[in-house]
Amino acid sequence: MRPDPASAAAARLACRSTVAPTAGMAPGFTQCNMISLPRDWAWDFLLFAQRNPKPCPVLDVTDPGSHQTALAPGADLRTDIPLYRIWRDGLLADEVADATEAWAEHPDLLTFLIGCSFTFETPLQAAGIEVRHIAQGCNVPMYLTSRACRPAGRLHGQMVVSMRPIPADRVAEAAMISGRFPAVHGAPVHVGDPGGLGIADLSRPDFGDPVQIRDGEVPVFWACGVTPQAAVMASKPPFAITHAPGHMFVTDIPDSQWQV
Repeated sequence: MRPDPASAAAARLACRSTVAPTAGMAPGFTQCNMISLPRDWAWDFLLFAQRNPKPCPVLDVTDPGSHQTALAPGADLRTDIPLYRIWRDGLLADEVADATEAWAEHPDLLTFLIGCSFTFETPLQAAGIEVRHIAQGCNVPMYLTSRACRPAGRLHGQMVVSMRPIPADRVAEAAMISGRFPAVHGAPVHVGDPGGLGIADLSRPDFGDPVQIRDGEVPVFWACGVTPQAAVMASKPPFAITHAPGHMFVTDIPDSQWQV
């Protein structure tokens, strides 16, 4: 059964008035990370994404100045994400629920919509694999790793990962399910010891919230679309707008479209 498109539109409408992580919202529909950059930086970012497809799988790019996307006709990228981040010279300057005013500062912004691992959480749940941050009603934990992305032009930075605890006997199944969705990060990039990614303490994520890891569970790490924000912090473009981690753009595209 195909998911009801009305649920995606209703989710976006709710995001205009409610600030909350979007994991579990409008199940069956693709969610996206977002970054908007001045046109002068857009080529660098497009090349950065092409060179780092695991953390930065691009699903759409807008025309310069546009706040609309083919992934959700009629939606407004300035208002339909629950929380935005405004960056100036690589520093987080503000978090806002409506980015219309900030958007007007740069009429030449290009917006990149990037695949999100929330997309394969519905198939994980359908297989009976609990997604802990949804079960706990919190944001997914995300960590800045020691794994460098391949630089492109002026952009460089470390990869960010999201983590989900998975029962040890179901890790292979979780990897197989997520691996069917290469356009939204695909299979995990690391399983087990967080030290292998330079992560010192799972209870202190760099973004999002910590989650419980139970006996018999293994931390499993997926490439994360917050990686562009790490690149912004490292590379210091003069201006950028992004989603706040875990607060995604809900599209009209069924998750199944990305399954291979």
